[in-house]
Amino acid sequence: MTNYPNQVPACGTDHLTKVYTTGETPVVAVDDVSVAIERGSFTAIMGPSGSGKSTLMHCMAGLDRPTSGGVFIGTDNIALLPEKTVTRVRRDKIGFVFQSFNLLPTLTAEQNIVLPLELAGRKVDRQLLDQVVSSLGIADRLTHRPSQLSGGQQQRVAIARALVTQPEVIFADEPTGALDQRTGTALLEYLQSCARDQGRTIIMVTHDPKAAGYADRALMLLDGRIVQDVADPTAETMLSLLGAVVA
Repeated sequence: MTNYPNQVPACGTDHLTKVYTTGETPVVAVDDVSVAIERGSFTAIMGPSGSGKSTLMHCMAGLDRPTSGGVFIGTDNIALLPEKTVTRVRRDKIGFVFQSFNLLPTLTAEQNIVLPLELAGRKVDRQLLDQVVSSLGIADRLTHRPSQLSGGQQQRVAIARALVTQPEVIFADEPTGALDQRTGTALLEYLQSCARDQGRTIIMVTHDPKAAGYADRALMLLDGRIVQDVADPTAETMLSLLGAVVA
């Protein structure tokens, strides 16, 4: 696995390959990908539909097992760990933000936010919780259930849920896909500040070149391989690259 100077990457892969064999012909969704993600960085993963970007993220987050190769969270190669241990690593070191929010409808916003801590048997840090919900602008919505919240508010609750566990890595799967432009922009600016100001490590899968422009780095996938690794991406650069790979 490629290392950055002077520190262990937050996460990464080493010759990661994922093959699906549901039909007669095996499908290589991720093809021999090696990548290291620096701590405190904001990385976007882009690519056309079927390029393997979601599969790569699911393998990196421990939601799916690779066919071969390594998957690292810090120094832990979770590809070699038993499922119970992987579940513990996901609980303790990884946060998730999904496009569909994945909030429990019968719980209040606050109950949804602290649920991962309660499931892990960890005490809620009220100071941290107050800080997170205040920074996200949802401090006055904590007693509301998801059905009483707007889409943007639900997404911010989902982000707060990911942040309060203080994970080493936060994975965001198309986090702006269900949001209007204004709310989506505000969310991207917040994720950007989480990396730049708070030192969070964020990996975001997106199909939107504008969203990728908020990241420090963008990986362009095609046919399961990284075909471009772009530092300081812009919306224009990513739109051009996306157009080139689908042409």
